[in-house]
Amino acid sequence: MTTTARSGSDVPDLDVFEHHRQDEADAAFLYRVLAGAEADERKRTLYLKLADVEDRHTVIWEELLRQYGRSVTPHRPSARTRLLAALGRRLGPGFLLPMLLAEEGREVKGYLDMHRTTASGVAGKGEALTLARESAHHAETLNEISGKTGEPWHRMGSGGLLRNLVYGFNDGLTANFGLVAGVIGASASAQHHTVIVAGVAGLIADALSMGSSGYLAAKSEAEVYAHEIAMERDEIAMMPEVERDELALIYEAKGIEPETARRLATQVMADPKMMLAEQVQEELGISEPHMSPLREGWVTGAATAVGALIPVFPFFFWQGSVAIITAFAVAMLSHWLVGAARSVFTGRSVFRSGLDMFVVGLGVAVVGYFVGEWISGML
Repeated sequence: MTTTARSGSDVPDLDVFEHHRQDEADAAFLYRVLAGAEADERKRTLYLKLADVEDRHTVIWEELLRQYGRSVTPHRPSARTRLLAALGRRLGPGFLLPMLLAEEGREVKGYLDMHRTTASGVAGKGEALTLARESAHHAETLNEISGKTGEPWHRMGSGGLLRNLVYGFNDGLTANFGLVAGVIGASASAQHHTVIVAGVAGLIADALSMGSSGYLAAKSEAEVYAHEIAMERDEIAMMPEVERDELALIYEAKGIEPETARRLATQVMADPKMMLAEQVQEELGISEPHMSPLREGWVTGAATAVGALIPVFPFFFWQGSVAIITAFAVAMLSHWLVGAARSVFTGRSVFRSGLDMFVVGLGVAVVGYFVGEWISGML
């Protein structure tokens, strides 16, 4: 867990110093555990060198603590560190390496935040920037060993995760509540009316749920991206050589000669705005949004309403088995047509894409029917 220094004060926050000292000492401990579990001699040597560097980082914070009168006790690994070490010894480097990579990423972010929020002239500001740069190099080294690219302190995946969480929770809660409320409200009516009211209640609840989910998810994702862009802007200002090398490597990966790639990266670096735009596009993979969160909410809600109307509208015109058969036929045809339309984007055959959706829709209908019949029989 990263911590930043208190801003607006000439007195350094010794608790922050103590926190970073613990983090660095824990990292050195884990690097040695990782080295002990590593069979590859070259990697083992590298991990031990990284442990030595973390020891030097620990000394920096210990000296600052003593300078301001805080006594330094012998290091004792935190409970989380001891747990990771035990799991690393049992599960091997494949488990522990990603954990240390994530920790280095958190250190970079924490030190950059500390440098930005600590007032000029206050102890810890310069040290934070120096350690952010060294931790960035550590993270890039671990990235190479892991076969990954990019900067691990940027968490672009969180946008997609956040979107899934918001969609799932909001849709499940709101739509289900609306449907249950609709059925309860119609329980005293005839069966035909119950189907219509439940269907319309589900349509409205689902459309509102998905529309609000689309808006909230898009807005949350935009906030994540804005935070990452702001962080990238700080990195360009505070660690220009790291960002320049990162951009040069991206150019090299595209087939540009190393010398040319470095020269291009240096030229781009001369213009901070151009550098930020290039890094946002090339490294973070963030492009301009296709639509605003509000519009995305409307589009999602409207599409949900149209889809939810399809199995309900036959009951407005027919009753009994005619309405049921018509609703089933229209719904299944719609599933096939939507699946077939996917072939435009996936390149698969129209028939197979339509069949996928048809089977899914049929499975949902069968399960829903028999579960409803089972529950009805129990009541």
